[in-house]
This record gives sequence, C-alpha cells and structure tokens, in this order.
Amino acid sequence: MVLKMDEWFIFALVAILLWGLWGFFPKLASNYLESKSLLVYEVLGVALMGFIIFASIGFKPQFHTKGFIFALLTGIAGTSGLLFFLWALSKGRASVVVTMTALYPLVTIVLASLILKEPITFKQGIGIIFALISMILLAG
Repeated sequence: MVLKMDEWFIFALVAILLWGLWGFFPKLASNYLESKSLLVYEVLGVALMGFIIFASIGFKPQFHTKGFIFALLTGIAGTSGLLFFLWALSKGRASVVVTMTALYPLVTIVLASLILKEPITFKQGIGIIFALISMILLAG
C-alpha cells in the first residue's frame, strides 16, 4: 500500500523538524553565549535566509501597505518573543521551556476568535482547556 501525502502535509512535517531544531540549537548556544548575543547571531541567520528568498524572487518583492505593516509587526513580535524565549531557555530546562512556549497558538486562537470572528468548536475549546492545564503542569 502506497501512502499518498498532500504537499502541505510534507511541508508541515519539515516545519516541525526545523522548528524542533530551532528550539534545540539555542539551548546549546546559550551554554556559550548570553541571550542578547545569541539573538544577534540568530537574526543574522534570518537575514541570510531572507537574502536567499529575496534572490529567488529576482529581488522584486510584492508590496502592499497593509501587508507590509503586518509583516513588519510580525518581525517585531517574533524577534521580541524570541528574545524572551532565549532568556527563558538560558535559565530553564529546554524540554519545559520549548514545550510551554509551543502553546503560543492559544494566543492566535483567541485573537482569531475575537477579531476575525473565527468560531471555536466544543472540541477545540476542550483542547484549549487541556493546553492551559498542560501549561500549569509544566510550569509546576
């Protein structure tokens, strides 16, 4: 039997793998660098990837004012969150910090529900409750 996977599923699996490494490598780096220096070097890695993507589209990015503003806010929020993640990781156990901070979709779910009016199903609500319980158990 041949299992046919949709393209999005393969991309999602690669993202999980890469994000797993993204959560693991900083713990190793924090053994040698303080958090702010680590952030600077990580941002250089982001800039390198940005340049590669920029080159792949022929140095002609699409532009829309609102899209640009939200993308800029994404970078600010992500980098600021990353700094706090690195501070937490330098003081805590990687297995706990990475797992707890991986619950960030809860914020997205609440914002999507409140602002975008996306409904939360009963099953999803139960999942949110379990996620909050897991955060309490992890932190304790």
